[in-house]
Amino acid sequence: MNLTIHQAFVPHTDPDAALRFYRDVLGFEVRNDVGYEDMRWITVGPVGQPGTSIVLHPPAADPGITEEERRTILDLIAKGVYTGITLATDDLDGVFERVQAAGADVVQEPIDQDFGVRDCAFRDPAGNLIRISRLT
Repeated sequence: MNLTIHQAFVPHTDPDAALRFYRDVLGFEVRNDVGYEDMRWITVGPVGQPGTSIVLHPPAADPGITEEERRTILDLIAKGVYTGITLATDDLDGVFERVQAAGADVVQEPIDQDFGVRDCAFRDPAGNLIRISRLT
């Protein structure tokens, strides 16, 4: 059996800000940008890796979610505890400098962790936690 990770879903609260961050700051290419009514789904991914994508989606778009549940989800996103994703690079310090210079909310500067990983962390424009690890 051969399984791969094809798509990960990360909510956005402002599609234009999410697009600028993931495309312009992180350098992902835009693969799809689909709107429906006042909602927008944007698929981005690393250049040269067409089989792996992140779908930036409107949070709580399910019509079965109550307004109270929708508010709770938005609160959790803003706190950075609703979802997160870990990326990897061979130039951790360079990527960190680029993301920091773009004004991202830095959670953790690059550090060598006790468990053997060197990584950093920040929040995207919606508040989602993004960790970046150094490839070893």
